[in-house]
Amino acid sequence: MTATKKYYAGIGARITPDETLRLMSRIAQGLGKKGYILRSGGAKGADSAFEEGTKRKEIYKAWGDIPRWTHVFTQHFHRAPDKLSHYAKRLMCRNAMQILGRDGDTPVDFVVCWTKDGKASGGTGHALRIAEYFYIPVFNLKNDNALEELKDFVNNGGLK
Repeated sequence: MTATKKYYAGIGARITPDETLRLMSRIAQGLGKKGYILRSGGAKGADSAFEEGTKRKEIYKAWGDIPRWTHVFTQHFHRAPDKLSHYAKRLMCRNAMQILGRDGDTPVDFVVCWTKDGKASGGTGHALRIAEYFYIPVFNLKNDNALEELKDFVNNGGLK
């Protein structure tokens, strides 16, 4: 019998504050020790900070192999999919994999992120809208109490 793998998405803005970037690396380190596998997108800022904190990771890049199923999520969850450049569409497709895995059927247990307004904004917002659609908890470090809520969630085994 194999143990179920545990995943989380560590994502956020490229312009995340330095103090938060350091926190993200520490969070990734702690979650790695608890057996969680990071999913992220290889971008500068938040993504890179999470990556630096762990060896347990799946990194999806926009210039990599993009499965066909991800395009449906870009059309459905992006606010203006027809205005995206080819590369921007690939970034949004990559965001779907961060939340649902390469196969589209292995969702993360939760998302840890930072956005400048504490909401589903910017490129990160696309991934957050997908997570929210699937009732995946989101802990946005911009918001008060997010770190404490994340700790409680992880230490108490997730949702009750």
